[in-house]
Amino acid sequence: MEFVQLADGRKLEYLIEGPADGVPLVFHHGTPGAAVRFAPLAESAVRHGLRLVSPGRAGYGASTPNPGRSIADVAADTAALLDAIGADRFYSIGMSGGGPHSLACAALLPGRCIAAASVAGVGPANADGLDFMVGMGEENLAEFGAAFEGRDALEPLLEAASSGLAAAAPADLAAAFGDLVSEVDKAAMTGPILDWLAASCRRSVAESIAGWRDDDLAFVKDWGFPLDRITTPVAIWQGDQDRMVPADHGHWLAAHVSGCTFHFLPGEGHLSLLNSIDQVVADLGSVR
Repeated sequence: MEFVQLADGRKLEYLIEGPADGVPLVFHHGTPGAAVRFAPLAESAVRHGLRLVSPGRAGYGASTPNPGRSIADVAADTAALLDAIGADRFYSIGMSGGGPHSLACAALLPGRCIAAASVAGVGPANADGLDFMVGMGEENLAEFGAAFEGRDALEPLLEAASSGLAAAAPADLAAAFGDLVSEVDKAAMTGPILDWLAASCRRSVAESIAGWRDDDLAFVKDWGFPLDRITTPVAIWQGDQDRMVPADHGHWLAAHVSGCTFHFLPGEGHLSLLNSIDQVVADLGSVR
């Protein structure tokens, strides 16, 4: 694990691997999540000549919390990290709760961000034409219902859930996710995907619930940038069997992110999309 000191005194943890002269591929993890190596993504990045950079967002792992942050704030943190490793241009990819953060980089770092992808990424909570919670599993209905009520309602719920995540064993994870995983996602919870998911869950709450809480609160307020003015090439990836981030989110984003390319994969869920990660990376890397 490496760290970068930010201008406001916070520190950001990150992992980095791949060719030193490769263009960085910045991976924005899900919610909750952390800077944990996902082997299939790392191998894909190297195969395509890219340098994988995996930061832990503010409040996750050993990254200093930034209470009250917006989705937009990740762009400045990403830029500071890139400055620290001496990188100018980069690709951005975000999974699930990382999707909006990848879009923030596309919107707010134009020219520097070559292209961005949102993989099963959540849409804006208060957007016209998107019923944010329809189709979500019971656990997300409770979590986002509390997030809409505010910090005082959300924190006790996340504290109660964090003890299970802190001790997350791969064999128990499907049961722990309950109604959030469709049958295709249960089938995908094996091998590297399952190992990474369990390790990411554990590290996400190793210090506190601050990152998870601040992600949720950021999702349900204004993101801080317009989606319809993005000039960076963006790819939206979505399955129709997703109970964490339902397909309506992908369709809404596809209709509202300027000039994006929509990859809709019938029969795929949330986690099962990770089986297509090499295709996502190859698609990103085709933009120069």
